[in-house]
Amino acid sequence: MSFLVIDIGNTRLKWGIYANPVPGAELLSHGAVVLEDIDYLWDLYWKNLSSKPTAMLGCVVAGEAIKRRVEEQLLEGWGLAPHWLSSGSAAGGVRNGYEHPQRLGSDRWAAIIGARQRALQQSPSCPPPVLAVMVGTAVTVDSVDQQGQFLGGLILPGFGLMYRALESGTAGLKVPTGEVKDFPTNTSDALMSGGTDAIAGAIERCMRRLRLQSGREPLLIMSGGAVSRLSHVDELPATVAENLIFEGLLTLACAPASAE
Repeated sequence: MSFLVIDIGNTRLKWGIYANPVPGAELLSHGAVVLEDIDYLWDLYWKNLSSKPTAMLGCVVAGEAIKRRVEEQLLEGWGLAPHWLSSGSAAGGVRNGYEHPQRLGSDRWAAIIGARQRALQQSPSCPPPVLAVMVGTAVTVDSVDQQGQFLGGLILPGFGLMYRALESGTAGLKVPTGEVKDFPTNTSDALMSGGTDAIAGAIERCMRRLRLQSGREPLLIMSGGAVSRLSHVDELPATVAENLIFEGLLTLACAPASAE
């Protein structure tokens, strides 16, 4: 049976239909829509798909109105009952060390579980610690040790938020169109390089902390809509996962206690 996964973020809804609800299943179709166009999701993207899902699991950080509109289209179009991931104390080989586990964003939880699964695939008997980085509207940097304990993580502004904050709060600065340079000599390059170094520096510091805590070299996995802005940074030897949240959702697809 084909299986639908949905990630409703702060600016876009991403979706994918897989041949089966298991990690590594064939991706049959996928797409994305900005939240402003959410009312047209069925008519523009789902209506004419040849692969019709029989079940779904999603995560959502957008508001209830967006969530309800997606649920209406799932029910009216495919007759699908919506199931949304909720963070818990443990799932998918990860123990949640957040102070209040239920308050961890479901998208972060899915990405953390997806990253842990990659670590287990790399070495089932002795998996490395893993750092899961999602680069989108916001950037999250989450640490999981080799035993599968989620230790905690960072949330910081993404590229767009940083640049817009500078543009609105600083006279004469505009959203940059420059390049990342080691020693920028113009304002546009300075802004672009500053944003990249700020995010890359946070990731490097978390890598160092996780390395010291675990005594092993962490596996760095990065994903998200703006990950290409970091994938060229030499100091970040990362594995780039195109759909890390989807990987986590597929891992949890057969765990009813994880969804609502």
